[in-house]
Amino acid sequence: MRFIRSHCIFPEFALQIGLFLFSPVFKRRKNMKPTETKANTAFKIRYLATTGIFGALSTVLMMISFSVPFMPSFIKLDFSELPALIASFSMGPIYGVAVCLIKNLINLPMTTTGGVGELANFLLGCCLVLPAGFIYKFKRNRLAALFSALAGSLIMALVGLPLNYFVTYPVYAKFMPVEAIINMYTEILPGVANLIPGVPPLFTCLLIFNLPFTFLKGALVTIITFFIYKRISPIIKGVKK
Repeated sequence: MRFIRSHCIFPEFALQIGLFLFSPVFKRRKNMKPTETKANTAFKIRYLATTGIFGALSTVLMMISFSVPFMPSFIKLDFSELPALIASFSMGPIYGVAVCLIKNLINLPMTTTGGVGELANFLLGCCLVLPAGFIYKFKRNRLAALFSALAGSLIMALVGLPLNYFVTYPVYAKFMPVEAIINMYTEILPGVANLIPGVPPLFTCLLIFNLPFTFLKGALVTIITFFIYKRISPIIKGVKK
């Protein structure tokens, strides 16, 4: 908790990143068309500020991670995609992507993977929020929201398999031998590395453990979003009930 408290300057930094990412909004404001109302511009500024706040909140949630008994200890569970998914539903998928980007840019100076872990986290976050946001944009009801987020969770899990095998874990192997990584999986489920004949042991471990874990993580974020979204959506949009 001391680490988290020492990084509470993130909201201001996140807002600055948001200003940079969405600077075209202000350029357009200077050259407003007659048909563009001040209300629309106010909404854009509100969305910009909300994106920065959500980026900071996502960063804090990423720090509040914990181990789960059915995964190796170096794999943590966190809910940092929650603000990004809410942003994608309430403001649009591009804002969800921006929240994922802000989160990983803030974490980049503290990286232990040369930025590879942050890149993978960003790509997987996009796999969740982009499909969810696009589907919900065209079909705005609770069932569509649930389906779109679960579809995004499945895409995130499927993309995570090759991304981990070819990108993330080779970086981990520089700090820990591949055999040691595989042993951490076999300690949980003996014989899992050789469960599928002809398939590399590490890929089998990722298939059996990481793929369902990633989907479960997305599903948990989806469930939380499902219960709180309607309560906070009017606040985000500045709409009075």
